[in-house]
Amino acid sequence: MTETNETIVLDLLKNELKSYSKKQLTTVLDLLAEGNTVPFIARYRKEMTGTLDEVQIREIEERHSYLTNLEKRKNDVLRSIEDQGKLTPELEGKIKKAAKMQLVEDLYRPFKQKRRTKATIAKESGLEPLAQWLLTFPTEDILAEAEKYVSDENQVATSADALAGAHEILAELIGDEPKYRTWIREYSSKNGAITAKVKNVDKDEKGTFEMYYDYSEPLSKVASHRILAMNRGEKEDILKVSFDLDERRIHDYLEKQLIEQPQSTAAPFITAAYEDSYKRFIGPSIEREIRAELTETAGEQAIHIFGENLRNLLLQAPLKGKIVLGLDPAYRTGCKLAVIDPTGKVLAIDVIYPHKPAGAAARAEAADKFKQLVESYEVEMIAIGNGTASRESETFVAENLKELDRQVFYVIVNEAGASVYSASKTAREEFPDLQVEQRSAVSIARRLQDPLAELVKIDPKSVGVGQYQHDVSQKRLEERLDFVVETAVNQVGVNVNTASAPLLQHVAGLNKTTATNVVAYREENGRFASRAQLKKVSRLGPKAYEQAVGFLRIIDGKNVLDNTGIHPETYKEAKEILELAELSLAKVGSMEAKKALEKLDLALLAEQVGLGKETVKDMVQALSQPGRDLRDELSAPLLRTDVLSMEDLVPGMELEGTVRNVVDFGAFVDIGVKQDGMVHISKLSKGYIQHPTNVVSVGDVVTVWVDDVDLKKGRIALTMLKPKE
Repeated sequence: MTETNETIVLDLLKNELKSYSKKQLTTVLDLLAEGNTVPFIARYRKEMTGTLDEVQIREIEERHSYLTNLEKRKNDVLRSIEDQGKLTPELEGKIKKAAKMQLVEDLYRPFKQKRRTKATIAKESGLEPLAQWLLTFPTEDILAEAEKYVSDENQVATSADALAGAHEILAELIGDEPKYRTWIREYSSKNGAITAKVKNVDKDEKGTFEMYYDYSEPLSKVASHRILAMNRGEKEDILKVSFDLDERRIHDYLEKQLIEQPQSTAAPFITAAYEDSYKRFIGPSIEREIRAELTETAGEQAIHIFGENLRNLLLQAPLKGKIVLGLDPAYRTGCKLAVIDPTGKVLAIDVIYPHKPAGAAARAEAADKFKQLVESYEVEMIAIGNGTASRESETFVAENLKELDRQVFYVIVNEAGASVYSASKTAREEFPDLQVEQRSAVSIARRLQDPLAELVKIDPKSVGVGQYQHDVSQKRLEERLDFVVETAVNQVGVNVNTASAPLLQHVAGLNKTTATNVVAYREENGRFASRAQLKKVSRLGPKAYEQAVGFLRIIDGKNVLDNTGIHPETYKEAKEILELAELSLAKVGSMEAKKALEKLDLALLAEQVGLGKETVKDMVQALSQPGRDLRDELSAPLLRTDVLSMEDLVPGMELEGTVRNVVDFGAFVDIGVKQDGMVHISKLSKGYIQHPTNVVSVGDVVTVWVDDVDLKKGRIALTMLKPKE
């Protein structure tokens, strides 16, 4: 891109993203161009960007990319029109000022190479002058003028044929006019309604789309999730979706724009042309454009919510230092068990048959084997997958835990994606000697111990926190989810001596190859004793090292700073801070160090060590709490000791539950029964809320009350508004 074009793009970017200064925009773009990653810039270049976070940096990056493509498209369009010899100064100005791709395409429409239409055939027959003559609003006899164009050579047999050809030319000309299309698009968006009618009720076996069988809502008010629902109903041939619009207002507008002399003999012909143009060209085209725009907006909203849910799922508090037994429930094939030590290492694998169709002897043996495993390995926590037979498995676990001399809790773990992981190449490489179901039990246990480390091994689209995820742009969804995973991994930091290759590849600066090489180096040479050792890893060059090293932790290494978020580039300044606080490296992390560091004046400290205040603030916090995990401050998993069934539920009952998914219209909460309960957006908070994510997040432990139970449909309605006593 030329310097002039880049300047134009920057000006457009500054005009669009008004909350950022021009210096922030240029700094971020320069840092990205130099090969710096978003997490690295957000964490280690705060003073340069004015403390922009990952989301803000990503926004600048994405909008810059869009505007760069917009500018490129403008140049291509201008070149094409100029090559045709039709570029006027006025048109050039309009194209250059266009701030949206849609407007550029509208302006280009009349000059696009078209397939052979009725209008182009009419032009080939020499009828364009007749169409232009009609636009002068003559008072002469129209048929007499049309007679002049009758020609065997041009295959125009009659004056009626000549007028029909002129009509086609006029209809296409009107349809291509950018001004008309812009007005009609804006009018339609503001005043139109989207309607849905049932088309094939037999295909909607579960009545999923029942509310849309006879539905209408203004385009300006329709919620994103309803757009996606109607789209899906239409795709499945259950619904017919269309626009409802007062076309008379549009005809009135076109009449005013086009009919200069109503008394002219040509006026009825022009009226017929614009009515036909709207019916055949403008109306259907704009309906497609508006629906595409609504779908794109709805898709972006769904992708955003999916991203938020995924982030909260990944950042759920880990259950550290516990020996966990993972249970993958099943009926006929038996429940697979996996005992995992606090580091995630597999201690034991087994299978039990606690449910029918297994006989009484097998069920009794299952109870004995389960209790024996729990006792012999000193299991502290049971993780039960929430799939098939989960309810019965929970009953089995709760009953048998009561027979033990010590208290052992269990947790229902969302196992979405566990089967995907179990059959994956990653799982086969990790556990080549285990069967698919056994790997699933291991994954369920590890999800409780460290949700982030385990969930990154699974395609984010398979973890069960989406909404209409198959109806949105898969490319955009993948980009967003990859960004969320990358951000979460780097915000938490990674223990380089225990991390798997799938986890490491999400660390800023690393990729699949270098992550695999880190693991290979560790397996060959033993654990890393220092961050500096990473420089010896094959294909991990200086830039990759610079980007990644601050997010990699060495626990119990040679240098305590290697177990902090402090980047090696500022170790010298970190040691200066310790000296100013009269502390040694050995004291880092102690209560003495924490108190001494709290007394320091950050502004003065920044001046003394020659770094920015924000960087110094982060360093002081890291020195106070080496190895800090931001997830430790979040809600711990909800521990259970007994079973609840849907039949036990009565309106008004108070329960604790875990938020499993947040969607546009509410939140799904696991209250310990087979079916998640639904808290509608109106029941989340007393006051008005714009979106459920303003109140709850995936992983939150919340207090709810039962509103209604429908045993037949298996639906539970909950509320977070305490009932009046």
